[in-house]
Amino acid sequence: MATVAAAAPQAKTASSPGIWTPAYSLWLREIVRFYRQKARVAGVIATPLLFWIVLGSGFAYSFHSSSGSGSYLAYFFPGSVVMIVLFTAIFSMMSLISDRNEGFLLSVLAAPVNRSAIVLGKVLGGATLAAIQGVIFLAFAPLVGDHPGAGAVLLSILAIVLISFELTALGFAIAWPMDSPQAFHAIVNLLLLPLWMLSGALFPADRASGWLAWLMRLNPLSYGVDALRNALFPAEHTLFPLDVNLGITAAFCVLVFAASWAIVNRRTHKPAA
Repeated sequence: MATVAAAAPQAKTASSPGIWTPAYSLWLREIVRFYRQKARVAGVIATPLLFWIVLGSGFAYSFHSSSGSGSYLAYFFPGSVVMIVLFTAIFSMMSLISDRNEGFLLSVLAAPVNRSAIVLGKVLGGATLAAIQGVIFLAFAPLVGDHPGAGAVLLSILAIVLISFELTALGFAIAWPMDSPQAFHAIVNLLLLPLWMLSGALFPADRASGWLAWLMRLNPLSYGVDALRNALFPAEHTLFPLDVNLGITAAFCVLVFAASWAIVNRRTHKPAA
């Protein structure tokens, strides 16, 4: 009897696929599904590009950078990159709701898979897509007179990766409890877009009114935008130096991922009636 009891946990462990294999499968599914939807790929790039050109041209003669040089196109460039990352993260996490409505998520939850694998796979998949789109947009930097060296490009990619991860994990935490895409859109309009607008993407914190400047300093996305601006335009004035901005952004990545993990476990381990 003791032998059977001792063998049971071993059999259960042997049948469990662990964390990394399911996480990789979910990650790969996100990548393949995204790039099969050509219109979605084009929209993610085209919308921020249109915003960047129209707003940048419109404010070209009414904005002066804090370093005394450069145009609004140059100032708005990091914000446009983050807008691409934000849109990609939003669309990726909307798939979480469709996966639930179509029954795919239910089958994953019923499988002998650690719930951490679901969070890891979905967040890494969305973050990878967002980071790729953001890095591609860096190719437009020479249009504003910026020709970053290899070190600046690597730092920019690091900042984009961190921003992609934090926004995707935040989108996961918001989308997981929801069953309706319309409700998710409402939260996006209420929370995520203002989060981007108050990140220093559109205007610097030191030129905003007092209460608005404080909101921008409390906004964790502000430090990711500033980190990207540090890397691309070192002469521009930002809230903190590059290392501090990257550190705060990395800390927020850990925080929102932990929150996503906690939400998944809380909703999938309900006490018996």
